[in-house]
Amino acid sequence: MIIVMKPNVSDKAIENVVSIVEEHGLQTNLSRGNQVTIIGVIGDKTSLADTNITLLDGVEKIVQVTESYKLANKKFHPESSIVDIGGYKIGGNHLIIMAGPCAVETEDQVIETARAIKKAGACILRGGAYKPRTSPYSFQGLEEDGLKLMAAAREETGLAIVCEVTSLQAVETASKYVDMLQIGARNMQNFYLLKEAGKTNIPVLLKRGLSATIEEWLNAAEYIMSEGNHNVVLCERGIRTFETATRNTLDISAVPIIKEKSHLPIIVDPSHATGIRSLVSPLAKASVAAGADGLMIEVHPNPSTALSDGPQSLTPQDFELLCNDLRPYAKLAGKNL
Repeated sequence: MIIVMKPNVSDKAIENVVSIVEEHGLQTNLSRGNQVTIIGVIGDKTSLADTNITLLDGVEKIVQVTESYKLANKKFHPESSIVDIGGYKIGGNHLIIMAGPCAVETEDQVIETARAIKKAGACILRGGAYKPRTSPYSFQGLEEDGLKLMAAAREETGLAIVCEVTSLQAVETASKYVDMLQIGARNMQNFYLLKEAGKTNIPVLLKRGLSATIEEWLNAAEYIMSEGNHNVVLCERGIRTFETATRNTLDISAVPIIKEKSHLPIIVDPSHATGIRSLVSPLAKASVAAGADGLMIEVHPNPSTALSDGPQSLTPQDFELLCNDLRPYAKLAGKNL
């Protein structure tokens, strides 16, 4: 349920409504916008049956929310959210590019990549220290040693860093190093992991599950937000369909749909969506044109020797060309790169 307050309502009237709702055992979420102030109500609304909320001072109307996700819902928060990642903004008129290797391998690899992507226009270094691979015999990541290498790259370049976490222990360890935690597609509905990330004050990048619907994805975000961490960014990375021409099928429509349903920023990962280097650039451009708030691009100094996802990784030179090509698309979408 949403309580919409009248324009220019007094703080006293807002506090009164919040107090009455919370006295009945419900939670409230206050959202103040430029045009409207709303009070989101979470919990069993039947406890308010004897309280005529609409007659309270300053209340304009009540809107029922049928979706199971509340905090991630645009009805609860009409204005689009902007999430700060180490001083860089995701959302609004900003187009953020995260780039880096699928897996952190060596100090030279990480530092070289960090320098190159910053020069090209990226703000955030992505790198995998924990690698949930399909095969147990594939490279599983350097774990904390990899996080230390990424932190060293941040120290040298000023880039923020984001890394995937795969367990409660990984969350605890990564929180000492990173500016943003990433929940990967395979863990989108690992509810214990989501809640653990929600207990931190570190922004979270939530990737869409391999076969997840948009509603399931937003409910996963709700798990994080319900623990108090509202700094969530969504990432469309392709879903599993019957098509075999690409690694996954990039759902471009997810971008405008999320913009309609949620206030959370959304970025796109065309690297994992396609698995094919030559397709990364055209789908990155399409994502920006569709309104994405950012991109996540895999970049490796020498993709042919990469320990993970070499076929979809761009070289630093190709990444710089892509960033240059994206600038007019960003401008048309009303964003700055």
